[in-house]
Amino acid sequence: MGSRLIKSGVLAAGIAASFLLASAPPVNAADVTLTMAVPDWPPTRIMKKFFDEQYKPASGNAVKLDVDFIPWPDFYTRVNASLTSGEQKYNFIVSDSQWLGAFVEGGYFRKINDLLEADPEFMKTFKEIHPNPLNAYSTYPHKSENYYGFPQFPDVLVNFARKDIICHETEQKNYMAKYGKKLPCSGEELDAMTWDDFRNVGEFFRRKKGEMLAGAPADDDFYGIAFQAGKGYDFSSMQINGFIWQMGGDIWDETKAPAGQAEGVVNSPAAVKALDKYLGLIEFMPPVAKTGTMDIFKSDELFREGKVAMNVNWIGLGEASLDPNTSKVSDKLVFGMMPGTIGADGKMVRWSNIGGQPFVLTTWTTETQIKEAVEFVKWWLSADIQHQFAAGGGQSAVKSVYSDPKYVGYRPWNRAWAPSLDWQKDVWHVPQFFELLTQQQDQFDLAITGKQDAKTTLDNIAKFQQSRLTEVGLIQ
Repeated sequence: MGSRLIKSGVLAAGIAASFLLASAPPVNAADVTLTMAVPDWPPTRIMKKFFDEQYKPASGNAVKLDVDFIPWPDFYTRVNASLTSGEQKYNFIVSDSQWLGAFVEGGYFRKINDLLEADPEFMKTFKEIHPNPLNAYSTYPHKSENYYGFPQFPDVLVNFARKDIICHETEQKNYMAKYGKKLPCSGEELDAMTWDDFRNVGEFFRRKKGEMLAGAPADDDFYGIAFQAGKGYDFSSMQINGFIWQMGGDIWDETKAPAGQAEGVVNSPAAVKALDKYLGLIEFMPPVAKTGTMDIFKSDELFREGKVAMNVNWIGLGEASLDPNTSKVSDKLVFGMMPGTIGADGKMVRWSNIGGQPFVLTTWTTETQIKEAVEFVKWWLSADIQHQFAAGGGQSAVKSVYSDPKYVGYRPWNRAWAPSLDWQKDVWHVPQFFELLTQQQDQFDLAITGKQDAKTTLDNIAKFQQSRLTEVGLIQ
């Protein structure tokens, strides 16, 4: 009996020791901090929450993700200042796609081909990303096989709408009488909207405080539509590009350099017509649109406050519209694809400037940090986490995830997600992008605020782009 107790005690002690060894960090475990710059909005907040609550590094190292949340309007200038100052603060940046050329050529963003080639399973996941987000978020030169970014959050524009307003029986009847068409109400009907339909909704639903709206007096001035028309950052360019592509025009195409021209393309008759159509929506929006300050946040705010019937905006801002703590219309919503343009063949054309961002690594990041960063990205892009991200308000560009039948049930706008991906293009990735963007935003603002017509605006943009891009050898 005594020997059995002794043997049992030894066995128990051995088992306990083995558990301690299994749970203890490896002898060579290290503290590793990944410092990341990100735009401050729901997709990056969700990412940080997932990391803190779920991520377990396979290495056994104690990995910390130190995130610097930066407001969108200041995001580029803050990151650019950090990178060009030489402070080498960030290992990891959630970069806008158009920054790639400037920061690759500046020596700040690390090429990742070797990291992908060293891990065939990771490469397989990477290549399963839809080609439009992959090209936008990862490649420089654009659409080459030189990769720099891993998708963090892919995004597209969708139509947010008030079903209590647009589905109201009296409004439906009156709209039909005025326009001879049914007022779109369901998600499928929103999908079929053209920009002309969107304009009509804007015109139809302009109501003064006290006028009847969906069977009751409006408690404030009310407007049919909201869409970005902001001078800051890229808050008009991204929208106008879509109009230009949809109507058969083009922006300067870097993939055609040095043969591709700006003059005659950027200011083509099709592009001028497209800009005019965009500008024609401004008068039906809340008055702030005419001041050049209708950015993505202002249009989102106006919609959540119940002052607008329809708002075309990024999915990345959608969560707040569903939350009764931040939205007066959270229980009244229906979503559809962004409006399009009927082409010459009678089919809908839906080209749009892609939103969303990639992760990028900086060139001074150490080998240990790179290994941990790659392991984190692999975890982030794994099917389970991508599903969780989508279910929590994010999106996935990984085909096996977004094509799963359960994906469309995560959020009411997800039914518009996969069909929109095929219609995404991107703005320039060249190092001169910020010069081009700033001048273009200034010119578009003159048009939005009524100081300049569409043709003059695009002539000025084309002339500037032709001159600057010729100087640097991108046009010959």
